[in-house]
Amino acid sequence: MANELRVLPPGAGYGIVIGIGGIFALFMLGISWLQNRYTRFSTHRAEEFNTASRSVKPGLISAGIVSSWTWSATLLTSSTFAYSYGVCGPMWYGAIGTLQILLFALIAVKIKANAPGAHTMPEIVLARHGKIAHLTYLYNGFATNMLVSACLVLGGAQVVAALTGMNVYAAIFLIPAVVAAYVIVGGLRATFIADYTHTVILFVAILVFGFSVSATSDLIGSPGKLYDLLQEASENMPIDRNTDGSYLAFRSVGGLIFAVDIFVSGFSTVWLDQAYWQRAIASRPESSVKAYILGGIAWYGIPFGFATAMGLGCAALTNNPSFPTYPNPLSAEQVDAGLSAPAAAIALLGKGGAVLMLILLFMAVTSSTSAELIAVSSLLTFDVYKTYIRPDTDSATLVRVSHWGIVIYALILAAFCCILNAAGVSLTWLLTVLGVIVGGAAIPVGLILLWDRMSTVAAIAAPWIGFLLGVIVWFVTSWKRSGGITVATTGDATNAVAGNLASFGIGTISAILLSLLFPRKHPSRQTSNTERPPSITGIPITKTPTKDAPTNNEKEPISSTNPTQPPPPPDPSHPENEITSPLETDTIEPMDPVQVHQAERIAWTANLIFIAIAVILVPFTLFGTRYVYTKEFFTGWVVVSLIWVWVSVGVCVVYPVVESAGALNEIWRGAWRDICGGGRSEGKDEGGERGEVV
Repeated sequence: MANELRVLPPGAGYGIVIGIGGIFALFMLGISWLQNRYTRFSTHRAEEFNTASRSVKPGLISAGIVSSWTWSATLLTSSTFAYSYGVCGPMWYGAIGTLQILLFALIAVKIKANAPGAHTMPEIVLARHGKIAHLTYLYNGFATNMLVSACLVLGGAQVVAALTGMNVYAAIFLIPAVVAAYVIVGGLRATFIADYTHTVILFVAILVFGFSVSATSDLIGSPGKLYDLLQEASENMPIDRNTDGSYLAFRSVGGLIFAVDIFVSGFSTVWLDQAYWQRAIASRPESSVKAYILGGIAWYGIPFGFATAMGLGCAALTNNPSFPTYPNPLSAEQVDAGLSAPAAAIALLGKGGAVLMLILLFMAVTSSTSAELIAVSSLLTFDVYKTYIRPDTDSATLVRVSHWGIVIYALILAAFCCILNAAGVSLTWLLTVLGVIVGGAAIPVGLILLWDRMSTVAAIAAPWIGFLLGVIVWFVTSWKRSGGITVATTGDATNAVAGNLASFGIGTISAILLSLLFPRKHPSRQTSNTERPPSITGIPITKTPTKDAPTNNEKEPISSTNPTQPPPPPDPSHPENEITSPLETDTIEPMDPVQVHQAERIAWTANLIFIAIAVILVPFTLFGTRYVYTKEFFTGWVVVSLIWVWVSVGVCVVYPVVESAGALNEIWRGAWRDICGGGRSEGKDEGGERGEVV
């Protein structure tokens, strides 16, 4: 890769990766200390560490969803999409990505209604369809998390290396290492709070770039000037298969093909990603749908606003002497690596732009990677260790296993990304072909909760049928269209979309047909599965003593405590036993049926309105009419993109603080009592209950 974008020394890369990572590790340590001291939730408990005790409020859930879905790919690939295909790029990327989040709101309702005690997605599959199905979706969950994490880490490391000259392999190892350090400290709830902090910084950077393009830069400085420069770029670098080759035409055949790729990949990376199931599990039952709808609306503004400014801005500035590759445009390799936005940042703000872009990407990479680390550690803890290695274990052991899971996964992820980088794989290639690998399981996993007739045969077979046929179609199309099977030919958008559609479509059709042909469901009440269904559905059980059951002289582990008997009082000499969440011992009741009905109605209404307007009416009207934007229309388009960013700021930055004012006040009161020498408070307010955490 050419070195034109290398405007900062390697030390800047190491400083940002290690320095900011270290700051956040200390920040998480402080957050966890405050939480353990002044709230009723302890990070020493597995339920709190992995599910945040299922009590997080909607604003913080929304911020966490936005943070998890704002990958480096969100920023880099959406800008590449705009740079490569014009004005359609930001809207297609935002609309398709948001749709996945809104549709997941339907699954979030079903989790709270039918599986309120679940920790992971494969746990639910195990309870409904047995161990073979469990292993099938455990594999797909791991594969999805690995590919998503690779998109995050590899994309971020390649950009850091391109801008600073930092060794790309060092960046690949350091990024997950610094994230693992602070995830281990705080668990899921503190990760939400770190995500919130990341999101605040992310929005500050996005607004700086947005206003630079639209108002303050001497090179552009207004939507009208951006329009004029894009017209010039359309003449010098016309886009193949766009109307008149224009950046200002929504009709782009290449853009539509890429949108289909994103559609399939998006279903896979949300519906199969444990990180999103974990956020649904962590949310309060009555507000889970609200959180996902708000999160989807807020996330839309990020690719829409950022790519409009930086992707189109990159095209507009290509012929400017300040552009880092002037007089040449970006090479195909640089475009695939997602360097259009960094190039625009350098042209607009020089070295300061490069630094701000690095910070922005580091926030996006680390916040999303933290969600992936805690997600994979939950799969390892509950679906591997607790299911197959040691079913009867205590909470403290589960927390230790989660810690080790984070460390092991961080090392495996770094090694995997090194292999991909050595093979010449780019961020765009990963995102383009992700749906081929796991797309066959995307809809079946949703049908397990959303469709009562989903059978066990369908649940097991559909993902594998979709995967095998998807890979075959992908390879055959690459061979026939491009003359071979290489990284370059398999990464071609048209070749990849054939494999994506085959995997996704055949997996979906197979799930439906096999359910109708083989309607029987797996009886999940086997001896080895006795505790699973009750622990997931919330139905209390009384265990029948067996030869392996603990005697009266033995201490029964927390995971199998009889809910009809109160747990023993905590031993204050052990900090991990100081505060016990009720969820460690109490049965978790399903969501009220009336609330379920209301939530489903809200979720379906939001999805249908969004699909009708944002996915069908507006884009396909602009596409079908071959409309080329006028200056007035384009100016309004840019203004709307900035307004949407501000709406996102309100949802993700302001709302979580407002809804958590009481909890923050409780923590402050407890800290003030300590400062004034009043000793440690009992953490209770006037009502007698310990204050809620944010």
